[in-house]
Amino acid sequence: MNIDEGPATDGAADSDEETAAFDTSVAHQARFYDYLLGGKDNFAADRAYAEAMIAAYPGLLPAARANRAFLGRAVRFLAGEAGIAQFLDIGTGIPSRGSTHEVAQQVKPDSRIVYVDNDPVVLSHARALLIGGESGTTDYLDEDARHPETILDRAAQTLDFTRPVGVLLIAILHAIPDEDDPHQIVRTLMDAMPSGSYLVLTHMNSDLFSPAEKENLLGITREMSHQQYSFSSRAEVARFFDGLDLVAPGLIRAEEWRPDPADQATATTSLLAGVGRKP
Repeated sequence: MNIDEGPATDGAADSDEETAAFDTSVAHQARFYDYLLGGKDNFAADRAYAEAMIAAYPGLLPAARANRAFLGRAVRFLAGEAGIAQFLDIGTGIPSRGSTHEVAQQVKPDSRIVYVDNDPVVLSHARALLIGGESGTTDYLDEDARHPETILDRAAQTLDFTRPVGVLLIAILHAIPDEDDPHQIVRTLMDAMPSGSYLVLTHMNSDLFSPAEKENLLGITREMSHQQYSFSSRAEVARFFDGLDLVAPGLIRAEEWRPDPADQATATTSLLAGVGRKP
């Protein structure tokens, strides 16, 4: 991948009106992920950060692709086999082909989706979703994942929390520092959900990194990104599902969760994925 100096798109990221609201000289999670997936809604800082992370951890690209493929399979499972028609997608990133609303509404056209993110570039794309004309409902909250009570209060304007909801936390929890207690954030969200709701998440497995590798990756992040990542062991990731019933095949590498031959996974990753049902 080549890095240039300006934005990679003529769309939202290139608008003076939009860019005035945020600092494009520092990488952001949503734009970083967009670049990993081959998107165009990112800036030079996001691309430089991504290339530095790829150099330090070559498995990052297959992990990003496995993450995206898992999202599609999990949403299809929820909307189909599990019968879920409401989705709360926190840390959604920049909407692109195969996003939650697109997959869910293909299976269940009347699905209601609330996206949550705090990147202005994501907001600019969300505006298009709000007038997209789906037979279901797609809404967007400009909110931080570390504020679950606020998210729940605002999402209740679109979602009915007396009926089951699929709560999606895809590759976002490792971007929440330990001091913000990501486990408590998940508990707060799931405590508010009725029986029959689901938690869907992906998370990097720190057991597969050496101490030197962890410190190198954290150092790159401290220097080049506004977000500060935390590493969690498999046991710590499993704790997010406390009180929930893990759906088979359990907490497993993302590319191994109910794999679809069309996903064409080419490498094993360090990304754990799981789906849990609230009894």
